Amino acid sequence: MDPAVITLCVLAVAAFLFVTELIPLAVTAMAACTALGILGVLPSKQVYAGLSNSTVVLFGGMFVIGAAMFKTGLAEAIGIAVVKKAGTNQVPLMAAIMLVTIALSAVSSNTGTVACLMPVIIGICQAANISPSKELMPLAIAANVGGTITMIGTPPNVIVTGALSAAGLPTFGFFEFAYIGIPLSIIILVYTLFIGRHFIPDKQAGEMDEEAVKAAAEEAGASGDSAPKSKTKMWISGIILLGVVACMALGLKNLPLHTAAVTGAILCVITGCLKEKEAYAGIDWVTIFLFAGMLSVATAMEKTGAGKMIADAVVSMMGDNPNPYVLTAVLFLISNVLTQFMSNTASAALLAPIGISIAQSVGADPKPVLMALGIAASMAFATPMATPPNTLVLGPGGFSFNDYVKVGVPMCLISLVACVIIIPIFWPF
Repeated sequence: MDPAVITLCVLAVAAFLFVTELIPLAVTAMAACTALGILGVLPSKQVYAGLSNSTVVLFGGMFVIGAAMFKTGLAEAIGIAVVKKAGTNQVPLMAAIMLVTIALSAVSSNTGTVACLMPVIIGICQAANISPSKELMPLAIAANVGGTITMIGTPPNVIVTGALSAAGLPTFGFFEFAYIGIPLSIIILVYTLFIGRHFIPDKQAGEMDEEAVKAAAEEAGASGDSAPKSKTKMWISGIILLGVVACMALGLKNLPLHTAAVTGAILCVITGCLKEKEAYAGIDWVTIFLFAGMLSVATAMEKTGAGKMIADAVVSMMGDNPNPYVLTAVLFLISNVLTQFMSNTASAALLAPIGISIAQSVGADPKPVLMALGIAASMAFATPMATPPNTLVLGPGGFSFNDYVKVGVPMCLISLVACVIIIPIFWPF
């Protein structure tokens, strides 16, 4: 059988399993690349090559640094301080919640940020006689959009970067995502404060799934005890984070992104901000293995021509010489619809290699197409199962499925328009 056909069959099975989640996402990804090796599509050296990718190392290091922020209590302390200073007026409080969540989500776990701040926000709302639902939905929204600002802010950003790397194409820089992430965050923030908040239902606090919140916080690295946190370690973890970010911003030749991240992770352990086991536990291994597995699948699609077959089929449906802007908008919509019902990471992993092939088939630069796909996968506002932050606020906010649709769909459309306008400015076709 033709290697391209075999690759497409493996991809189809992986897509089905990603959507249904009959087996864990990471297992699906690793099974896909393993199958390609067994079937002779990939040589043995390339089957698990994704695990040694520098982007995987970068992601792992930043996971540890993010875990240190939560473990020392720094992330929670920053969030509480900002939120409490905002007072008890609904709109200023909403603005403070969204701003601090966007900032924290850009450099740490979106889910962990929501899990740590949610109990505090509910307490403030109850004390001020404000409906918690009015503040919890913006919390989840901000966590989703804030992750788009840096490469490590959200897994889809890493996925699209890795796909470019696997295809031998120029990749995105660590802060390059900010060109679209910051404007998009501002747009969503302003829209929510002035228009979107009117669509958020006014409901009393429902029952909080304390076990789920605790699990999410612990997964991000937050300490489960109520003992006083060391301010010294808070400062140390903050300085390490700032130092790593500064090194990345400077683009030092002898200190590439992944080296800076690993150095920061090592310092977090050496200084006692994290114990060794806590550092291991702070790494999102699901994302790591999903990324590594699908990177090998992407390589197979490129080498066998399977990606080109899909691209040719898509392009042919859009007629001769389709407009790159229209094509990008269509791919954005596909990615955005998928991400409302399945893992954001899986959506990006499935579509990234296809997006590269489509862009190349019409003679366009793959970078703007991949950027649109990655951002679209993070704009998961329209369903409660679209992303963990949405799920976490579901119960406490007393939300229904339709509440997410009413609030989220306009934001998805706004994101589409913003991306089609802004992305080509920084990444021309």
